[in-house]
Amino acid sequence: MNDFVKKVSKKISKLSPEQLERFIYSVNAENDALDSIMESLSSGLLIVDGNFYCFKFNKAAERHLPFKVRLSEQKENTRIWDIIDDDNISSFLKSCASERKTNVSEEFSFTKDDKVHFVTVGIVPLVQKVWNEEGDAFDTNISGSIITVEDITDKRQQEVLLHRMESLAGLTNLAASVAHEIKNPLGAISIHIQLLQKAIKKARSGDGQLPAPKFMENYLSVITEEIDNLNKIVVDFLFAVRPVQANFVLTEPDSLIRKFISFFKPEFSEKHVAVELKLCESSPRLMLDEKLFREVILNLTQNALAAISDRFPEGSSEQGELILESVIKDDTYMLTVADNGKGMDEKTSARIFEPYYTTKATGTGLGLTMVYKIVKEFRGDIDVKSVPGHGTAFTITLPVPQKKTMLLENKSEDIKLLSDEARS
Repeated sequence: MNDFVKKVSKKISKLSPEQLERFIYSVNAENDALDSIMESLSSGLLIVDGNFYCFKFNKAAERHLPFKVRLSEQKENTRIWDIIDDDNISSFLKSCASERKTNVSEEFSFTKDDKVHFVTVGIVPLVQKVWNEEGDAFDTNISGSIITVEDITDKRQQEVLLHRMESLAGLTNLAASVAHEIKNPLGAISIHIQLLQKAIKKARSGDGQLPAPKFMENYLSVITEEIDNLNKIVVDFLFAVRPVQANFVLTEPDSLIRKFISFFKPEFSEKHVAVELKLCESSPRLMLDEKLFREVILNLTQNALAAISDRFPEGSSEQGELILESVIKDDTYMLTVADNGKGMDEKTSARIFEPYYTTKATGTGLGLTMVYKIVKEFRGDIDVKSVPGHGTAFTITLPVPQKKTMLLENKSEDIKLLSDEARS
């Protein structure tokens, strides 16, 4: 409400009926203008009072956030976090209310209409003027909060698409080079097979005498086998360079690790390998794909188990150890998977992520290649340090989403939650 309306409202008893009618019309026009402005915004707005009861909102807020009921149908004395159908967003708003935090925002993801949405939810104080009896503003106070909601789904999807295109460009060139190299021996083998087949056919059409089976047919079998091997190399390579299809959501990695390890732990216990978790008390939410992240953890822990088994065979007096430790440092989430297995020398460590490179007799050499690809898809990095005879440590670093906001504590007595006794 503007200053003019405020001043006139103090003298409303002195107005004539015509003046009162114009005054009411002016107030309604101003309210309609404010409503139009709110509805025209692409950002969602939720205006709440000091107890976080929502008394004004726009349609964008209903589009951008998941609600248990329509905002227009909310019950009286229902706090905003009780009608939001997402635990993380509800907890964030409840925390802001209880700790009196303002000018803070956080990024969230949720599934709505079978589609993953990304939003930034922020909260700023609602500042109102204090008027005296003469209609003059002499002070301000904080009477509630404004909750803003920005839909950043398209932005996040574009970032993922751009990252995939950059990765695909390099992999496509590499795949084309390898395919070209493999085509040459495939072509030569095919030509020799045709020549051998013609020689056999010619001999059979003449005197009918053929060389002993081992003279030609065995060579044909070897050539055919080599063709199958080469085809397998091509298929495996294409699998190794195929872009990772990740469905990103914002999730806590440490919670996923605890869940994954509960499934893997029995296998480690059976082989007398101790598993220790040293995870963050409160890990940040990261852009991850749960299935792919599980594949990373599974691959690293299985490699660790194999290395420990090689160093401590069954019946050994010493015990194997696996440690998963996470820390937050410089806006980066760091996860270390360390074991006290047989370890690797420097030469092996340098090639461990290369396709087809393996130290196992039955390994494909693609497991750690996939781990590397997945971590890169998560816009992170992975490093390995190993000492022969002592163990290996893989360290994954993942970026923490930047908020670009400041935390300001609101110490105003005007923003506080009423106790149950006070509300009753």
